[in-house]
Amino acid sequence: MAAVDEIVFHQILAWHHFYDNATPDIALMSDGLLHAAELFFFVAGFFLMLDARRRNTFRAGAGWAGFLVGLGLFQLWDGIIDHKLLQLHQIRYGVDILPYDIVWNLAGFLLLMAGVILTIVLSRRAVNSRQ
Repeated sequence: MAAVDEIVFHQILAWHHFYDNATPDIALMSDGLLHAAELFFFVAGFFLMLDARRRNTFRAGAGWAGFLVGLGLFQLWDGIIDHKLLQLHQIRYGVDILPYDIVWNLAGFLLLMAGVILTIVLSRRAVNSRQ
């Protein structure tokens, strides 16, 4: 989700940077650092997934559930902590921000709930298959 945020909202739409309370150069550098961090975690997760596949412990459903939970948690963290508490940036400037905040956080909540529901469904299936 960090990649989607950074590519779509920071680069393509240019609505904000990761840190908007400084010079344009600092704002751009903060986007670069966010991009580097997101790539690091993406690559680390990919190698963890490959290791789980090698050990034959990888479960695609659990992977998708975790992916959705991670998307939702990042979106909610960004919307609540980064936008409101730390005030690093807003979704967009020069407009009524409330509709953007609602959609941003609702999207994160829905992604999180999809991951939680998928986790519950998969857990129940696993329990039922053992009985």
